[in-house]
Amino acid sequence: MPNMDMPGMNEQATPPAVTELDPGAVHALAARFQGRIIRPLDADYDEARAVWNGMIDRYPALIARCASVDDVVATVNFAREQRLLVAVRGGGHNVAGNATCDGGLVIDLSRMRRVEVDPGARIARVEGGATWGAVDAATQAYGLATPGGVFSRTGVAGLTLGGGYGWLRSTYGLSCDNLVAAQVVTADGRVLRASETKNRDLLWGLRGGGGNFGVVTEFEFQLHPVGPGVMFVFTLHDGSGDNMARALRFYRDFCASAPDAVNPIASCGVVPPHPELYPVEIHGRPFTLLGALYAGPPEEGERALQPLRDFGAPLIDASGVRPYVEVQRAFDADYPDGMRYYWKSLNLMRLDDAVIARIVAHARQQPSPLSTTDLWSVGGAMKRGDATRGAFHGRHAAFLLSPEANWEDPRDDEANIRWAREFVADMREFSDGGRYLNFAGFQEEGDAMIRGAFGPQYARLVALKRRYDPTNLFRLNQNIPPDADIGGAGN
Repeated sequence: MPNMDMPGMNEQATPPAVTELDPGAVHALAARFQGRIIRPLDADYDEARAVWNGMIDRYPALIARCASVDDVVATVNFAREQRLLVAVRGGGHNVAGNATCDGGLVIDLSRMRRVEVDPGARIARVEGGATWGAVDAATQAYGLATPGGVFSRTGVAGLTLGGGYGWLRSTYGLSCDNLVAAQVVTADGRVLRASETKNRDLLWGLRGGGGNFGVVTEFEFQLHPVGPGVMFVFTLHDGSGDNMARALRFYRDFCASAPDAVNPIASCGVVPPHPELYPVEIHGRPFTLLGALYAGPPEEGERALQPLRDFGAPLIDASGVRPYVEVQRAFDADYPDGMRYYWKSLNLMRLDDAVIARIVAHARQQPSPLSTTDLWSVGGAMKRGDATRGAFHGRHAAFLLSPEANWEDPRDDEANIRWAREFVADMREFSDGGRYLNFAGFQEEGDAMIRGAFGPQYARLVALKRRYDPTNLFRLNQNIPPDADIGGAGN
């Protein structure tokens, strides 16, 4: 299937030829390296090169598992001098597989995962290899949190740099909105601090502009009072007949009047054959999930979220007051390492009955019982976010639509990827064309998709790229080429 432009499907059946590296340069790098250099012949090479998405199967020439900022500087300088392709690995959970590459250098931050909390200042300092589960555990010790995702093993770096939808977005904004400072190793090997008072333009770019401007070795996040117990609604409704559309219409109307403390999501799919998670008698039935977290006193949350629980007669109601860290792990079992993933997204400018009918029609065609169609509300603090504070573009949408194709058998690659692509293409008339770049397939739509995703921010991002990475050393990301033509950008 050579015309599909799918990294997982077009990977070589055998490893590619190993890139010839200057032995002296490699030896010099290893001699001053505090972490570990992993080469193709090392026993743990295959384990080290693996990433979360099982579709991605690549063979880097070197994996530099960094232990310090000095290690990151050394590897950036080495890659630049040796003209190597560079991939930066934080949590390794980017769906497009940008955390690895064939024949190049992987700057692996997985050993750099320290989380430090200053409860007085309500600040968390998080190294670039940390996951959200580690951040949640550290901050909840003080009854604090910052907006993360909905999957605890997601890397902090990728989610934040791409935006950061999660359970706290309506109350406290996206992950990138809560980034107050960062330490960055730029393409020329400098270590810079980006904050509101120093390199402010760089901080603006890091708030949603992807990994275009350097390797972020430390993030500083604003923390907020959350938990330890939060009211959480998780109701699974029968999705047969008109029930799926009826539930989505209710969800739309509920979101329209929900206060900022309410953070809702809806999802459509088929109950997967997981007896440890779902009763056997409902396996294979179409469903609509209505979920929400209330980021405030649980007793207030019970009242505010009661309409979600009162809707219909759910197949499952797992709602209740839960530890925040437990809510953050609620979907972990649905996304195991090594399964096959292809996720797309689209900004929806409205969710009227016609849009819902189209969504339901496509959701019913999913080839895999492990896939879902997710609808994220865009409201509250996220909606009010100021575009002058960060590069993220998408707050003007009403909802984010995200078909998640998840499956296990490589023989099913084509059918699942086609479903997600055709779904998004057919919904484009209801959109401004914008995407959430953390859910962008394999970014096979190229520059047009990137321009559409950043909209009026694009020209400023190109200028920033020219300043901090003029040779595009960091291009395995939601890439903004420094030589891009910005004539008419954002119009």
